[in-house]
Amino acid sequence: MKPQDYSTTPPTPVHPGLGFREFVLFVAAIMAMNAVSIDSMLPALPQIADSLGITQDNQIQWVITAYLLGFGGAQIIYGPIADRFGRKPVLLVGIAIYTAASVWVALSASLETMLAARVLQGVGAAATRVLAVSIVRDCYSGAVMARVMSLVFIVFLAAPIIAPSIGQIIILFVSWHWIFGFLAVYGFATLIWGITRLPETLHPEDRRPISVKSVSSAFAQTVTTRQSIFYALAATLLMGCLFAFINTAQQIFADVFGAAHLFTTIFAAIAAFMAVSNFLNSRVVVKAGPRVVSHTALLGFTAFAILHMVSAMTGYESLLVFSLLQGGLMFCFGLMVSNFNSLAMEPMGHVAGTAASVQGFITTTGGALLGFLVGQQFDMTTVPLGIGFSVYSVLAIGCVLIAEKGRMFGRAPKYQSEG
Repeated sequence: MKPQDYSTTPPTPVHPGLGFREFVLFVAAIMAMNAVSIDSMLPALPQIADSLGITQDNQIQWVITAYLLGFGGAQIIYGPIADRFGRKPVLLVGIAIYTAASVWVALSASLETMLAARVLQGVGAAATRVLAVSIVRDCYSGAVMARVMSLVFIVFLAAPIIAPSIGQIIILFVSWHWIFGFLAVYGFATLIWGITRLPETLHPEDRRPISVKSVSSAFAQTVTTRQSIFYALAATLLMGCLFAFINTAQQIFADVFGAAHLFTTIFAAIAAFMAVSNFLNSRVVVKAGPRVVSHTALLGFTAFAILHMVSAMTGYESLLVFSLLQGGLMFCFGLMVSNFNSLAMEPMGHVAGTAASVQGFITTTGGALLGFLVGQQFDMTTVPLGIGFSVYSVLAIGCVLIAEKGRMFGRAPKYQSEG
């Protein structure tokens, strides 16, 4: 089906059996799969460590990083495949892989088995990350596409807020294995939903053959275009901050502040700061522009990070101070990353599909490794996290300055593909 722009008329169903509201809910469900897969199991990390015989506290962080590496690494292949074979079959294969891997994780009896299963789980979930926006773009354009994405994002942002509570409720009654059982049921239900209700959204004449030459050319353009690569690297550094927090959050609440019982509540509150800022961004970015919004937020993020580092080093960081600083950091984060991704894509319209896959691979995989690097420095204090946030944010400023040729808060350049 061709994209539809209903700027003055109500949106019509994209499929006889799939109306507008159901379409929005389905896209939100597949987009939320990633957040639920990470955040729902955070409260269970101590039980997982005990069950698998993990004696080194920081080793349990591999359970998060393994998933992220699979999720980031597979993104680079889904775009070209979906352009050739269609959105629906590729998405459904990805969800099927995710569902089977979730069962495998639930049955894991060793750390090695769990890590292999988590990588595979991430590989499957990567299809949802790449194809969700493509499916929306295939079906709608203009004002309605913006409306769809806004509605999807409202549902999507609820996922990291409620996911830890879901995991906490599950382990109150049964073992941690059932968290991944829940994820398997979620994946299976979404799979059946997609099989029975989702149409193929890629129009036949828009299918493109897989060409090593065209893919490699698009890859080269993505990593050699100044604005594309340096905004992608800035986003990677910020994702490293986010993943560092996720890797160590449960340990910090339990071992530094002795407040494991407050983990899900405060984590949800911190995630809410990001949800609010994402919502705010959707309202102000059109008027102010992505550069003004994201560059201002980056300076605010850096200030919060340095304050976080200083308070940790001087011993003034209480649970309240830590939570407020993290809330401020995540508020700024919500105003940056989506805009950085948009700015990275700005000069890549002629190779958008492959560019999005390449940038997704760089930001997620690189961010996972950077976050893991900080997480492995955890020493029963918040100092490593404060230092990591500060260093990465300063480096992100450097990347933005390179992307913008030494200035910030400027307007969009006239060129589209300068190297």
